Amino acid sequence: MPAWTRREVLGSAAALAATGQAPGRALYVRFQHSGRISYGRLEGDRVQPLAGDLFAGLRPTGRLLPLASVKLLYPCTPSKVLAVGRNYRSHLGSAPAPSRPELFYKPVSCLQHPEGPILLPPDAADAHYEGELVVILGCRCRRASPAEAAAAIFGYTCGNDVSERQWQNGPDRDLQWWRAKGADTFGPMGPAIATGLDPKRGLMLETRLNGQTVQKQSTADLLFDCVEIVRFASRYVTLEPGDAIFTGTPGTTRAMRAGDVVEVSIEGIGTLRNPVRAG
Repeated sequence: MPAWTRREVLGSAAALAATGQAPGRALYVRFQHSGRISYGRLEGDRVQPLAGDLFAGLRPTGRLLPLASVKLLYPCTPSKVLAVGRNYRSHLGSAPAPSRPELFYKPVSCLQHPEGPILLPPDAADAHYEGELVVILGCRCRRASPAEAAAAIFGYTCGNDVSERQWQNGPDRDLQWWRAKGADTFGPMGPAIATGLDPKRGLMLETRLNGQTVQKQSTADLLFDCVEIVRFASRYVTLEPGDAIFTGTPGTTRAMRAGDVVEVSIEGIGTLRNPVRAG
C-alpha cells in the first residue's frame, strides 16, 4: 500500500482512538490480500480480517495483518449508487436552492478503488473532480420516517463524483448524465467506512488537486442532510444494505488533466487518493 494511504488511514484511526473509540465508532475496509478479498476493521496500524456480512454481523477471523501489506478496495459493493446535485449553497452559483434533494444515478460500474486511476476517455475535454461525503446504507430502507432513515445509515466514506461538464451541460449535452457522471472509473470511493460519525455536526471535507486545496467546507453546510436524503430517496426507491449515496460537492470545480492527482479527505474517515490518466 502506498505510504500516503497508510498515513491518512492511520491518521483517522488515531483520531478515533484519541476520542476514546466510543461504542459504534470504527473504520471498516474491504481489502485484497494474497489474492483473497475480505472485509476488515482497522486496529492501529493493522487490519483485523472479518468473516460474515458487513451489515448483519461480522466476527474476527485469522491473524492481524499489517495495513501496509493489503490493497484497499472501494469499501463495499452496492447494488446501486445514487448521488445528490446542488446540495451546498456554495456550489449553486446564481441558481436558486432546490426544494428537495435532486437525485440521480451513477452506475455501479463507475466505482474505482483508492489509488486506482481515474481514466479520462479520449473525447473527454472537461472532466472535473467533485469531492463528496458518501452515505452507506446498513439495512433495507423503504418509505422511511426520519428516525428510520437515521437508523438505516451504517456509516460514511469519501467519494469523488467525477463529472464531464461538456457531456453534462455543454451545447451537445446528453439527454441524461449516463456518461458525464457514470463513465468507467468516474466514481472513486473509500478508503474506509467510518461508523459513529455525525455529519450534521460538521466534518471538514477537503479536496486537493496536485497538493493544492481546491475545495474545503463542512458537511454541516449540506442543504439537505444525510438523514433527509435517505428519507426522501426511500419514498420512491427501496434502498438495500451497502447502497451508496453521494451527497453533493461544495464550492467550484475545475478540469483535471492526465498526470494530476486528486485527494478527497474527510475528517474522521481518511483520504481517498486517485491519479488521473488518459483512458
